[in-house]
Amino acid sequence: MQIKKKITVTYIALSGFSTLLLCTVVFVLFRQNNQYYFRKRLEDRAKIVASIHYQQDPVKAKYYQELKNNGMEELKEEREYVLKINSASSFEYNTELHLPPEFYTSVMKNHSGWIEEDGVYYYGQVFNEAGTNYMVIISAKDLRGSDSTLFITRILLLCGLGFIILAYFFGRFLALRVINPVSRITSEVKRISASNLHNRLPEVNDSDEIADLTKTFNDMLDRLETSFEIQANFINNASHELKTPIATIMAEAEVTLLKDRDTEEYTTTLNNIHKQASRLSNLTESLLKLTQTGYDGKKQVQDIVRIDDLLLDVKSDLDKIYPGNRVSINMSDIPEEDSLLVLPCNKPLLELAIGNIITNGVKYSDNEEVFVNLTANKEQLKIVISDIGIGIPPEDIPYLYEPFFRGKKASRYVGYGLGLPLAMKIIRMHNGELSIQSEADKGTIVTIIFKH
Repeated sequence: MQIKKKITVTYIALSGFSTLLLCTVVFVLFRQNNQYYFRKRLEDRAKIVASIHYQQDPVKAKYYQELKNNGMEELKEEREYVLKINSASSFEYNTELHLPPEFYTSVMKNHSGWIEEDGVYYYGQVFNEAGTNYMVIISAKDLRGSDSTLFITRILLLCGLGFIILAYFFGRFLALRVINPVSRITSEVKRISASNLHNRLPEVNDSDEIADLTKTFNDMLDRLETSFEIQANFINNASHELKTPIATIMAEAEVTLLKDRDTEEYTTTLNNIHKQASRLSNLTESLLKLTQTGYDGKKQVQDIVRIDDLLLDVKSDLDKIYPGNRVSINMSDIPEEDSLLVLPCNKPLLELAIGNIITNGVKYSDNEEVFVNLTANKEQLKIVISDIGIGIPPEDIPYLYEPFFRGKKASRYVGYGLGLPLAMKIIRMHNGELSIQSEADKGTIVTIIFKH
């Protein structure tokens, strides 16, 4: 069932239930009100009948009788009975009355009472005359009450039916009001594809959920468009970077094969081919690792590592690549409690990420000093890597995490623009935070934080 129909049906059901409940309450209150006023009329007649019975003066008795006959409205099938009460549990029974014993007991106990039997109301009241108790019982049919009850029932039924019909149209109107904006958003989204991701949904100036939905869709389209652009740039740059060493290898081989050459020329050519093959291998490995970090991070986390030991391993590997590096690791502020230095991680990937950042410090500072400071507490592990190298211009900072991006100053150094994007993805995969502060020609500070 469509949401539009669901809203209409739900609105009709709720309106019908509310109408039924309201009509029931009105009917019950109206009927109770009729019964109350009819009992009051029976009570007034009971008092007059008791007065007529009590009077010994014929003139006064005649007055009360005329008052009863002429001063009060005639009731349908009105009857009156006066029964003498002999004791607390006995009275003179009238064979014309067929009432349950509970009624008489209640009247004698409470001095008044009423009951309805087959549409006839009976009201009983006890009075005392010359030291003797009597029970006066007045019976009649509430013809007016029955007619008015039937009349109000018809009114409630007709009005209820009319309101249900109105609820159907109101429900459809409400459904249209609610669903139309969503339908508009749906139709607009269907028109947007990979070829026109620049299109956006019309902005809504309201502050309701539809406006939030529109804004969410537009934000999602912004992210998708950016992702597509990055992907396109990544493919173009990767193709270019891979094509260059391949073309060099092919050219060297073709030129060498054109004629016979001496051993020295072959050695030079093989060295060039080996250099380009190594470059191609390093680039391919970096691309594979960058792709690997796109997997589920929880599956990658498998090792329990002390972060200080990991930093020492990174320094050991760096010493093999850059024997004369001037990287110093400060661990003077680390706590004695071992558990504060432990981090669940994928050790090879995390070593790669931190190693890339430290290597960048060494490379882009022309082998000047690079300082690595480790601190830890109950809340977090913090690694700060600072150098006094070429720094990063402000205009390059927004693009640091894009694969293959290299700033103007960084282009003087050998690299592919994959180290920092790879490090960022690995650190985020471990629920860490990576932030960079840099100033051109003054150096860079990289801060890595892992929450416990």
